[in-house]
Amino acid sequence: MGTESSRLKIGVVGTGFIGPVHVEALQRLGLDVAGLVGSDFQRTREKASNLGVGRAYESFEALLSDKTIDVIHITSPNHLHHPQVKAALLAGKHVVCEKPLAMNTAESAELVGLAEKLGLLNVVNFNVRFYPLMQQARVMIRAGDLGDLFVIHGSYLQDWLLLPTDWNWRLEPQFSGPMRAVADIGSHWLDLVTFVCDRRVEAVCADFRTFLPVRHKPLQAQETFTGKLVGAVSASQEIPIHTEDYASVLLRFAGGARGVLSVSQVSAGRKNQIRVNIDGSRSALAWDSERPNEMWMGHREKPNGLLLKDPALLSPEARRFASYPGGHNEGFPDTFKQLYSAFYSYLKAGDFSAPRNFPGFSDGHYELVLGESILQSAREQRWVELPK
Repeated sequence: MGTESSRLKIGVVGTGFIGPVHVEALQRLGLDVAGLVGSDFQRTREKASNLGVGRAYESFEALLSDKTIDVIHITSPNHLHHPQVKAALLAGKHVVCEKPLAMNTAESAELVGLAEKLGLLNVVNFNVRFYPLMQQARVMIRAGDLGDLFVIHGSYLQDWLLLPTDWNWRLEPQFSGPMRAVADIGSHWLDLVTFVCDRRVEAVCADFRTFLPVRHKPLQAQETFTGKLVGAVSASQEIPIHTEDYASVLLRFAGGARGVLSVSQVSAGRKNQIRVNIDGSRSALAWDSERPNEMWMGHREKPNGLLLKDPALLSPEARRFASYPGGHNEGFPDTFKQLYSAFYSYLKAGDFSAPRNFPGFSDGHYELVLGESILQSAREQRWVELPK
Protein backbone atom coordinates (compact mmCIF):
# COMPACT_ATOMS: atom_id res chain seq x y z
CA MET A 1 0.00 0.00 0.00
CA GLY A 2 1.31 3.44 -0.86
CA THR A 3 1.83 6.31 1.54
CA GLU A 4 -0.16 9.51 0.99
CA SER A 5 2.47 12.25 0.57
CA SER A 6 0.03 14.83 1.98
CA ARG A 7 0.04 12.92 5.25
CA LEU A 8 3.77 12.43 5.50
CA LYS A 9 5.56 14.41 8.17
CA ILE A 10 9.21 15.32 7.74
CA GLY A 11 11.85 16.34 10.25
CA VAL A 12 15.03 18.15 9.22
CA VAL A 13 18.27 17.92 11.21
CA GLY A 14 20.63 20.88 10.78
CA THR A 15 20.11 24.64 10.68
CA GLY A 16 23.25 25.75 8.80
CA PHE A 17 23.57 26.48 5.09
CA ILE A 18 22.11 23.30 3.60
CA GLY A 19 19.33 22.46 6.08
CA PRO A 20 17.17 25.43 5.02
CA VAL A 21 17.80 24.48 1.37
CA HIS A 22 16.16 21.11 2.10
CA VAL A 23 13.27 22.83 3.89
CA GLU A 24 12.60 25.24 1.05
CA ALA A 25 12.63 22.49 -1.60
CA LEU A 26 10.26 20.31 0.44
CA GLN A 27 7.89 23.21 0.99
CA ARG A 28 7.87 24.02 -2.72
CA LEU A 29 6.56 20.49 -3.28
CA GLY A 30 3.80 21.05 -0.74
CA LEU A 31 5.27 18.53 1.69
CA ASP A 32 4.83 18.91 5.44
CA VAL A 33 8.09 19.91 7.11
CA ALA A 34 6.81 19.35 10.62
CA GLY A 35 9.97 20.05 12.62
CA LEU A 36 13.53 21.26 12.73
CA VAL A 37 16.39 20.51 15.11
CA GLY A 38 19.89 21.95 15.43
CA SER A 39 22.72 22.14 17.91
CA ASP A 40 21.38 25.31 19.61
CA PHE A 41 17.70 25.39 20.62
CA GLN A 42 17.31 29.17 20.53
CA ARG A 43 18.84 29.36 17.07
CA THR A 44 16.67 26.44 15.95
CA ARG A 45 13.54 28.29 17.14
CA GLU A 46 14.53 31.35 15.15
CA LYS A 47 15.28 29.32 12.02
CA ALA A 48 12.01 27.38 12.32
CA SER A 49 10.07 30.63 12.62
CA ASN A 50 11.82 32.21 9.64
CA LEU A 51 11.29 29.09 7.51
CA GLY A 52 7.65 28.57 8.47
CA VAL A 53 8.37 25.25 10.18
CA GLY A 54 5.85 24.43 12.87
CA ARG A 55 8.06 22.97 15.58
CA ALA A 56 11.60 23.37 16.87
CA TYR A 57 12.80 20.26 18.70
CA GLU A 58 15.05 20.63 21.72
CA SER A 59 17.19 17.66 20.69
CA PHE A 60 17.73 15.04 18.02
CA GLU A 61 16.40 12.45 20.48
CA ALA A 62 13.16 14.44 20.82
CA LEU A 63 12.74 14.37 17.03
CA LEU A 64 13.35 10.61 16.93
CA SER A 65 10.80 9.96 19.65
CA ASP A 66 8.07 11.79 17.72
CA LYS A 67 6.09 8.91 16.25
CA THR A 68 4.32 11.21 13.79
CA ILE A 69 7.57 11.85 11.87
CA ASP A 70 7.90 9.55 8.84
CA VAL A 71 11.09 10.83 7.16
CA ILE A 72 14.19 12.50 8.53
CA HIS A 73 16.53 14.70 6.47
CA ILE A 74 20.03 14.81 7.96
CA THR A 75 22.13 17.89 7.09
CA SER A 76 24.39 18.00 10.15
CA PRO A 77 28.23 17.99 10.02
CA ASN A 78 29.83 14.89 8.52
CA HIS A 79 30.91 13.18 11.74
CA LEU A 80 27.29 13.03 12.92
CA HIS A 81 25.87 11.36 9.81
CA HIS A 82 26.56 7.73 10.74
CA PRO A 83 25.20 7.83 14.31
CA GLN A 84 22.21 9.95 13.36
CA VAL A 85 21.30 7.88 10.30
CA LYS A 86 21.62 4.68 12.30
CA ALA A 87 19.44 6.02 15.10
CA ALA A 88 16.83 7.27 12.62
CA LEU A 89 16.66 3.89 10.88
CA LEU A 90 16.34 2.06 14.19
CA ALA A 91 13.50 4.45 15.07
CA GLY A 92 11.70 3.31 11.91
CA LYS A 93 12.21 6.48 9.86
CA HIS A 94 13.02 6.73 6.17
CA VAL A 95 16.20 8.79 5.76
CA VAL A 96 17.55 11.43 3.39
CA CYS A 97 21.21 12.13 4.25
CA GLU A 98 23.61 14.73 2.96
CA LYS A 99 26.88 13.35 1.65
CA PRO A 100 29.06 11.82 2.88
CA LEU A 101 26.85 9.04 4.19
CA ALA A 102 29.46 8.28 6.86
CA MET A 103 33.10 8.93 7.77
CA ASN A 104 34.40 5.66 6.26
CA THR A 105 33.31 2.62 4.27
CA ALA A 106 32.88 0.41 7.34
CA GLU A 107 30.25 2.80 8.66
CA SER A 108 28.53 3.28 5.30
CA ALA A 109 28.39 -0.47 4.65
CA GLU A 110 26.68 -0.92 8.00
CA LEU A 111 24.04 1.68 7.06
CA VAL A 112 23.41 0.11 3.65
CA GLY A 113 22.81 -3.25 5.30
CA LEU A 114 20.66 -1.85 8.10
CA ALA A 115 18.37 0.09 5.76
CA GLU A 116 17.92 -3.00 3.59
CA LYS A 117 17.24 -5.21 6.62
CA LEU A 118 14.62 -2.81 7.99
CA GLY A 119 13.01 -2.19 4.59
CA LEU A 120 13.37 1.60 4.87
CA LEU A 121 13.87 3.94 1.95
CA ASN A 122 17.09 5.92 1.83
CA VAL A 123 18.65 8.76 -0.14
CA VAL A 124 22.09 10.33 -0.28
CA ASN A 125 21.69 13.92 -1.38
CA PHE A 126 23.59 13.91 -4.69
CA ASN A 127 21.34 16.64 -6.04
CA VAL A 128 23.56 17.62 -9.00
CA ARG A 129 22.22 14.63 -10.94
CA PHE A 130 18.91 16.43 -11.18
CA TYR A 131 19.82 19.26 -13.50
CA PRO A 132 17.54 18.48 -16.47
CA LEU A 133 20.36 18.58 -19.03
CA MET A 134 22.41 16.09 -17.01
CA GLN A 135 19.44 13.72 -17.08
CA GLN A 136 19.28 14.32 -20.84
CA ALA A 137 23.00 13.58 -21.20
CA ARG A 138 22.52 10.23 -19.48
CA VAL A 139 19.72 9.30 -21.89
CA MET A 140 21.83 10.28 -24.90
CA ILE A 141 24.87 8.33 -23.76
CA ARG A 142 22.82 5.22 -23.01
CA ALA A 143 21.27 5.50 -26.48
CA GLY A 144 24.74 5.58 -28.07
CA ASP A 145 24.49 9.14 -29.38
CA LEU A 146 28.09 9.87 -28.37
CA GLY A 147 29.40 6.50 -29.51
CA ASP A 148 32.12 4.80 -27.48
CA LEU A 149 33.22 7.02 -24.62
CA PHE A 150 36.86 8.11 -24.84
CA VAL A 151 37.48 10.89 -22.31
CA ILE A 152 35.48 12.03 -19.26
CA HIS A 153 36.98 15.17 -17.78
CA GLY A 154 36.11 18.31 -15.88
CA SER A 155 36.36 20.22 -12.64
CA TYR A 156 34.63 21.51 -9.54
CA LEU A 157 35.98 24.91 -8.47
CA GLN A 158 35.19 27.26 -5.59
CA ASP A 159 36.91 30.24 -3.95
CA TRP A 160 35.30 30.37 -0.51
CA LEU A 161 38.46 29.04 1.21
CA LEU A 162 40.93 31.16 -0.77
CA LEU A 163 42.18 33.31 2.11
CA PRO A 164 44.00 32.23 5.26
CA THR A 165 41.23 33.93 7.25
CA ASP A 166 38.52 31.78 5.60
CA TRP A 167 37.28 29.15 8.03
CA ASN A 168 34.70 26.40 8.31
CA TRP A 169 34.31 23.17 10.30
CA ARG A 170 35.14 21.29 7.09
CA LEU A 171 38.78 22.28 7.66
CA GLU A 172 38.91 20.09 10.79
CA PRO A 173 39.34 16.36 10.01
CA GLN A 174 37.67 15.25 13.23
CA PHE A 175 34.43 16.78 11.92
CA SER A 176 34.76 16.40 8.15
CA GLY A 177 37.06 13.41 7.59
CA PRO A 178 40.63 13.04 6.23
CA MET A 179 39.82 14.66 2.85
CA ARG A 180 38.21 18.01 2.19
CA ALA A 181 37.99 19.29 -1.39
CA VAL A 182 37.58 15.82 -2.90
CA ALA A 183 35.08 14.66 -0.28
CA ASP A 184 33.11 17.90 -0.11
CA ILE A 185 32.71 18.83 -3.77
CA GLY A 186 34.69 16.28 -5.79
CA SER A 187 32.28 13.58 -4.64
CA HIS A 188 29.43 15.46 -6.35
CA TRP A 189 31.35 15.55 -9.66
CA LEU A 190 32.30 11.88 -9.39
CA ASP A 191 28.74 10.83 -8.62
CA LEU A 192 27.48 12.97 -11.48
CA VAL A 193 29.76 11.52 -14.17
CA THR A 194 29.37 7.90 -13.03
CA PHE A 195 25.60 8.44 -13.18
CA VAL A 196 25.55 10.26 -16.51
CA CYS A 197 28.02 7.89 -18.19
CA ASP A 198 26.52 4.79 -16.54
CA ARG A 199 29.91 3.35 -15.62
CA ARG A 200 32.10 3.25 -12.58
CA VAL A 201 35.74 3.96 -11.88
CA GLU A 202 38.20 1.05 -11.82
CA ALA A 203 41.43 2.81 -10.80
CA VAL A 204 42.64 6.24 -9.68
CA CYS A 205 45.88 8.24 -9.45
CA ALA A 206 45.65 11.38 -7.31
CA ASP A 207 47.75 14.40 -6.43
CA PHE A 208 46.82 16.69 -3.50
CA ARG A 209 48.11 20.09 -2.47
CA THR A 210 47.48 22.20 0.64
CA PHE A 211 48.44 25.75 -0.36
CA LEU A 212 47.51 27.27 2.99
CA PRO A 213 49.16 25.08 5.66
CA VAL A 214 48.05 27.46 8.43
CA ARG A 215 44.70 29.20 8.72
CA HIS A 216 43.09 31.57 11.20
CA LYS A 217 40.14 30.00 13.05
CA PRO A 218 37.65 32.58 14.38
CA LEU A 219 37.02 32.34 18.10
CA GLN A 220 33.31 32.75 17.30
CA ALA A 221 31.57 30.08 15.17
CA GLN A 222 30.50 30.99 11.62
CA GLU A 223 28.01 29.44 9.21
CA THR A 224 29.25 27.96 5.94
CA PHE A 225 30.14 30.64 3.32
CA THR A 226 29.51 33.59 5.69
CA GLY A 227 33.25 34.08 6.23
CA LYS A 228 33.41 35.76 2.80
CA LEU A 229 31.17 38.63 3.93
CA VAL A 230 32.78 42.02 4.37
CA GLY A 231 33.54 42.62 8.01
CA ALA A 232 33.28 38.92 8.89
CA VAL A 233 36.88 38.66 10.16
CA SER A 234 37.01 38.37 13.94
CA ALA A 235 39.49 37.39 16.64
CA SER A 236 41.17 34.13 15.69
CA GLN A 237 43.82 31.55 16.45
CA GLU A 238 46.29 29.91 14.04
CA ILE A 239 45.49 26.29 13.17
CA PRO A 240 47.61 23.90 11.05
CA ILE A 241 45.72 22.45 8.07
CA HIS A 242 46.08 18.81 7.05
CA THR A 243 43.46 18.49 4.28
CA GLU A 244 43.75 19.41 0.61
CA ASP A 245 42.87 22.77 -0.92
CA TYR A 246 43.30 21.26 -4.38
CA ALA A 247 43.38 17.85 -6.05
CA SER A 248 43.79 16.36 -9.50
CA VAL A 249 42.66 12.79 -10.05
CA LEU A 250 43.34 10.60 -13.09
CA LEU A 251 40.54 8.09 -13.64
CA ARG A 252 40.22 4.76 -15.44
CA PHE A 253 36.61 3.90 -16.12
CA ALA A 254 35.00 0.54 -16.79
CA GLY A 255 34.79 0.02 -20.53
CA GLY A 256 38.09 1.73 -21.28
CA ALA A 257 37.33 5.44 -20.99
CA ARG A 258 39.89 7.66 -19.31
CA GLY A 259 39.31 10.80 -17.31
CA VAL A 260 40.66 13.55 -15.11
CA LEU A 261 39.07 15.64 -12.37
CA SER A 262 40.43 18.89 -10.94
CA VAL A 263 38.99 20.09 -7.63
CA SER A 264 39.78 23.37 -5.88
CA GLN A 265 38.40 25.49 -3.07
CA VAL A 266 40.98 28.24 -3.71
CA SER A 267 40.14 29.34 -7.30
CA ALA A 268 39.41 33.07 -7.19
CA GLY A 269 36.14 34.08 -8.80
CA ARG A 270 34.74 30.57 -9.04
CA LYS A 271 31.89 30.52 -6.56
CA ASN A 272 30.54 27.05 -7.30
CA GLN A 273 31.42 25.91 -10.80
CA ILE A 274 31.01 22.34 -12.04
CA ARG A 275 32.27 21.51 -15.51
CA VAL A 276 31.65 18.19 -17.27
CA ASN A 277 33.13 17.25 -20.65
CA ILE A 278 32.43 13.88 -22.25
CA ASP A 279 34.16 12.99 -25.52
CA GLY A 280 32.98 10.00 -27.54
CA SER A 281 33.73 8.39 -30.90
CA ARG A 282 30.73 10.07 -32.57
CA SER A 283 30.31 13.34 -30.74
CA ALA A 284 30.98 15.17 -27.49
CA LEU A 285 29.11 17.21 -24.91
CA ALA A 286 30.04 19.83 -22.36
CA TRP A 287 28.08 21.37 -19.49
CA ASP A 288 28.86 24.15 -17.02
CA SER A 289 26.84 24.69 -13.83
CA GLU A 290 27.33 28.46 -14.21
CA ARG A 291 25.19 28.13 -17.37
CA PRO A 292 23.06 25.15 -16.30
CA ASN A 293 20.38 25.54 -18.95
CA GLU A 294 22.77 25.04 -21.88
CA MET A 295 24.62 21.95 -23.06
CA TRP A 296 27.20 22.19 -25.84
CA MET A 297 27.22 19.40 -28.42
CA GLY A 298 30.43 18.87 -30.41
CA HIS A 299 30.69 17.24 -33.83
CA ARG A 300 33.46 16.44 -36.32
CA GLU A 301 31.57 16.63 -39.64
CA LYS A 302 28.77 19.10 -38.98
CA PRO A 303 28.34 22.34 -37.04
CA ASN A 304 28.44 22.17 -33.28
CA GLY A 305 25.20 22.79 -31.43
CA LEU A 306 23.78 24.17 -28.19
CA LEU A 307 20.91 22.30 -26.55
CA LEU A 308 18.80 24.56 -24.34
CA LYS A 309 16.83 23.32 -21.38
CA ASP A 310 13.35 23.15 -22.88
CA PRO A 311 10.95 20.31 -22.01
CA ALA A 312 9.87 20.22 -25.65
CA LEU A 313 13.44 19.33 -26.66
CA LEU A 314 14.20 16.78 -23.94
CA SER A 315 13.61 13.05 -23.81
CA PRO A 316 10.63 11.87 -21.72
CA GLU A 317 13.02 10.61 -19.03
CA ALA A 318 14.69 14.03 -18.67
CA ARG A 319 11.53 16.07 -19.25
CA ARG A 320 10.04 15.03 -15.91
CA PHE A 321 12.84 16.89 -14.15
CA ALA A 322 12.17 20.20 -15.91
CA SER A 323 9.31 22.13 -14.32
CA TYR A 324 9.32 25.28 -16.45
CA PRO A 325 9.08 26.01 -20.20
CA GLY A 326 12.07 26.80 -22.36
CA GLY A 327 13.57 30.21 -21.60
CA HIS A 328 12.60 29.94 -17.93
CA ASN A 329 15.82 28.99 -16.23
CA GLU A 330 16.16 26.37 -13.51
CA GLY A 331 19.16 26.09 -11.22
CA PHE A 332 20.67 24.86 -7.96
CA PRO A 333 17.58 25.03 -5.70
CA ASP A 334 15.53 23.21 -8.33
CA THR A 335 17.83 20.17 -8.22
CA PHE A 336 16.84 19.60 -4.60
CA LYS A 337 13.18 19.93 -5.49
CA GLN A 338 13.51 17.43 -8.33
CA LEU A 339 15.41 14.92 -6.18
CA TYR A 340 12.77 15.08 -3.45
CA SER A 341 9.98 14.90 -6.01
CA ALA A 342 11.45 11.63 -7.30
CA PHE A 343 11.95 10.23 -3.81
CA TYR A 344 8.59 11.19 -2.30
CA SER A 345 6.69 10.05 -5.41
CA TYR A 346 8.40 6.67 -5.02
CA LEU A 347 7.59 6.59 -1.31
CA LYS A 348 3.95 7.45 -2.02
CA ALA A 349 3.68 4.69 -4.66
CA GLY A 350 4.71 2.14 -2.04
CA ASP A 351 6.34 -0.45 -4.33
CA PHE A 352 9.85 -0.55 -2.89
CA SER A 353 10.84 -3.33 -5.30
CA ALA A 354 10.48 -0.99 -8.29
CA PRO A 355 13.62 0.54 -9.86
CA ARG A 356 14.71 3.70 -8.05
CA ASN A 357 15.51 6.90 -9.91
CA PHE A 358 17.29 8.60 -7.01
CA PRO A 359 20.68 8.02 -5.34
CA GLY A 360 20.50 5.72 -2.32
CA PHE A 361 22.81 4.61 0.46
CA SER A 362 24.55 2.20 -1.92
CA ASP A 363 25.60 5.20 -4.04
CA GLY A 364 26.84 6.96 -0.93
CA HIS A 365 28.83 3.87 0.04
CA TYR A 366 30.36 3.64 -3.45
CA GLU A 367 31.50 7.26 -3.27
CA LEU A 368 33.25 6.51 0.02
CA VAL A 369 34.95 3.47 -1.54
CA LEU A 370 36.09 5.71 -4.38
CA GLY A 371 37.17 8.44 -1.96
CA GLU A 372 39.26 6.09 0.17
CA SER A 373 41.03 4.85 -2.96
CA ILE A 374 41.75 8.44 -4.03
CA LEU A 375 43.14 9.26 -0.58
CA GLN A 376 45.34 6.16 -0.62
CA SER A 377 46.63 7.10 -4.06
CA ALA A 378 47.49 10.64 -2.99
CA ARG A 379 49.32 9.42 0.10
CA GLU A 380 51.24 6.68 -1.70
CA GLN A 381 51.70 8.59 -4.99
CA ARG A 382 50.65 5.69 -7.19
CA TRP A 383 47.75 4.21 -9.11
CA VAL A 384 45.23 2.42 -6.86
CA GLU A 385 42.64 -0.05 -8.14
CA LEU A 386 39.21 0.09 -6.55
CA PRO A 387 38.01 -3.01 -4.68
CA LYS A 388 36.03 -5.28 -6.93
